[in-house]
Amino acid sequence: MKKIFFSILAVFVLIIGTYFIWWNLPLTINRSSDIKLGEQIIEKIERYQKQNGLPDNNDWETLRKFGFRDKIDFLQPEYRKLSEDNFELIYVEGFDGPYLMWNSTERKWKNGYPTFDKPTENE
Repeated sequence: MKKIFFSILAVFVLIIGTYFIWWNLPLTINRSSDIKLGEQIIEKIERYQKQNGLPDNNDWETLRKFGFRDKIDFLQPEYRKLSEDNFELIYVEGFDGPYLMWNSTERKWKNGYPTFDKPTENE
């Protein structure tokens, strides 16, 4: 009976330990495929930006051409045009953040929260 208990305990500790290690790895390891796709999209957006300016948030036709994954009612990663010169990509997963994101100001991948537009005086 003790052998079974310790075997189950060892498996449980192994699973919890693996989960803990995985989530504490650098983003470049445990989110490498998302980052790779994001880098390809960033390159295409910046090329497009030089000729046409940044696409609008709801210009799905143009955004799909950059390689965003079409999830029927949204694109992944999420694209946000912050100004005429700045944008961010966000991998939204679930309701609570932080999310994997990149913005054109910092130019690095990080776990964070989306930038929200500041309300104008009229709002």
